[in-house]
Amino acid sequence: MTFQAKLGSMWSLGRSALLMGGVAAALGTASTGAYAQNQAITYLLPAPASAVAFAPLMLAQKKGYFEQAGLTVRFVSVQGGADVGKQLAAGNGDLGGALGDTPIVLRPNGVKVKGVALLGGRTLHQLMIRSDRNVKNLTDLKGKTLTVIAYQDTSFYAAQAVLARAGLTRQDVAIQAAGPTGVWQQVAEGKADGLVGAPEWGIQIEQQGVKVDWKSTDTFFPGMAQAIMASDETIAKRPDMVKKFVGAVVRSLNEIKADPKAAAVAYTEAVPSYKGQEAFVEKVLTYYVKTVYPNQSKTGAFDPDRVSKLQDYYASKDIIRSKSPVNDLFTNQFVQ
Repeated sequence: MTFQAKLGSMWSLGRSALLMGGVAAALGTASTGAYAQNQAITYLLPAPASAVAFAPLMLAQKKGYFEQAGLTVRFVSVQGGADVGKQLAAGNGDLGGALGDTPIVLRPNGVKVKGVALLGGRTLHQLMIRSDRNVKNLTDLKGKTLTVIAYQDTSFYAAQAVLARAGLTRQDVAIQAAGPTGVWQQVAEGKADGLVGAPEWGIQIEQQGVKVDWKSTDTFFPGMAQAIMASDETIAKRPDMVKKFVGAVVRSLNEIKADPKAAAVAYTEAVPSYKGQEAFVEKVLTYYVKTVYPNQSKTGAFDPDRVSKLQDYYASKDIIRSKSPVNDLFTNQFVQ
């Protein structure tokens, strides 16, 4: 499938509506009782809501920060960050999550979304390779297999950007879209040599007794952390809603940064499937605090220079076909 075709694929509104109903029910976010007076919004996630990467969102929900801001939020999972952007631009959601890189990839294809808050000053994605595969440098990846969560996810483009640093392409390295579970399980089982993705996947592999060599992808190019995204239309018409949501998430993120151990305990209460795994969650959140969240002048703010350099890198490696004005890719107006 061509690069343009991947970006052009869209889920139907009917399937999105079905997902919205199912996820809302699963999270128990029905707009009844005290919530009835709140503004109901739908937030699109690029992966299942249970991913620890979404801890700032889930804790803001659990602690009532959205409710205090006058919002009732339901979370809906779609197929990766690029799909989040396309759905938002089509009006199938109010806000959504993806990497800060995502508007760089989407706007040249007419998808008018931008980042409204950046959840960390470094990059989310890590390059994680099995230690037994004898990969000493990037050129050793030739002939290997890497997994990503989806071809519609920014991890797919980040993987290409890492390979480009070594002069490699998709013809040199097999990149497989393996889904939110297969992305790490295939590496743990030895079916793939490594992955590009969120830190928790590497920790899950290590829990299976497999040693992994880690590299933050910003070692190779200036990638970014997760971002909250909105369409240009939503930013123009509903700025108060965007500001309230961003404020609640930034509050939650600052609490994680201040005390990841306490945040891990609260997270397992917010996401019961992790009950009994507090040590695992604490390890993941501590990694985020040390490696993903630092280097911001203000929590949630984009660095225009980093955005510009990243877009230049993507363009130089032919990962995007044209560049956008930097101010079209993000706004810091909602970060207080």
